Amino acid sequence: MVIRRATRDNMDGINHLLNQVLMVHHNGRPDLFKGNTKKYTDEELLELINDDTKPIFVALDENDNVLGYAFCVFIQHIDNNILTDIKTLYIDDLCVEEKIRGQHIGKSLYDYVLSFARENGFYNVTLNVWALNESAMAFYEKCGLKPQKVGMETIL
Repeated sequence: MVIRRATRDNMDGINHLLNQVLMVHHNGRPDLFKGNTKKYTDEELLELINDDTKPIFVALDENDNVLGYAFCVFIQHIDNNILTDIKTLYIDDLCVEEKIRGQHIGKSLYDYVLSFARENGFYNVTLNVWALNESAMAFYEKCGLKPQKVGMETIL
């Protein structure tokens, strides 16, 4: 397995995994998440792939099949009234092909993101996870992440 920045050639594999993530959220919260749609158009996905401030890392097998991905975003609040200007690497989405989970591909992707962040002077790595996604929450806790903030709601 190799982990590297995504390219245009990885779009089909990324779209396949994006659909898996969408269905987890749609099945858990159909009141919030639509089914039978795409998170990004192909044009939007290609734009993200080419954006150096929003790197997408892919884990590939020996045939260049996408086994997993990590969508990342650089965040920094320069001259904010209350926030310091630390550099944060935000993991917007991390997914491994559901049929091959448990083979430490997700952990390898996460470790790759941590190394990238350290090498590029980031202060921290953050992410959000939906409470409905218990397996993802358990995975991130096993990786050593701790809650930073909690989003709450009441449905009216």
